[in-house]
Amino acid sequence: MAKVGYIFKANHYDSYEADKEWMLKFGCVQVIEEETDHELMRPQWKQLMNALDRGDELVVSKFSNAVRGVRELAVCIEMCRIKVVRLISIHDRIDSRNELFKETTAAEVLEMIGALPEEIAALRKSSSHIMLLQKNIKSPAKTVKTLSRTERERTIVDMYNAGYSMDDIANVSGFSSRSSIFRILNKYNVDLNRGRTKGPRRKRGQKMQGE
Repeated sequence: MAKVGYIFKANHYDSYEADKEWMLKFGCVQVIEEETDHELMRPQWKQLMNALDRGDELVVSKFSNAVRGVRELAVCIEMCRIKVVRLISIHDRIDSRNELFKETTAAEVLEMIGALPEEIAALRKSSSHIMLLQKNIKSPAKTVKTLSRTERERTIVDMYNAGYSMDDIANVSGFSSRSSIFRILNKYNVDLNRGRTKGPRRKRGQKMQGE
């Protein structure tokens, strides 16, 4: 049984040092720090989820900092339930064992869940803004324009699946036409789950299989 902390080092994350100190004082043997460059894929978070064992204790600074949506929060909670992992969120003031933050009410927990999409959207907007500034102002060794065709397409797919807006994807990818973005999404069989219609877009006059 081990205590481990997780922090996504988001832009403008003012309580980073205080949260890390809280985790260390609580007894975390390790505090995993995910860099902003990995906002889309969160590889260390995924590794942590797989590495947790029965009886471990997971501490996050805030659920909106650790997960990228309500669905991912549900997966995390279910995994902790199955593995009997204690789950603690410092700023949400939630402890699944109910030893800390005993004054937190069910109404406050529901409010946290309801506010999660808005908080995550704000985090993504900030990250997208930073990515745009880096693309336009800095001269990195490898910009979006110099990426290979496959890398550029994968960036578009990853951003769409992560919930970024079409405007954000267009800004980062360099495409001015949304049809070009949808063409790439269709190429990778991405489920288009936004707007008035769902499923892959098709050309005018094209029939779906079985019609």
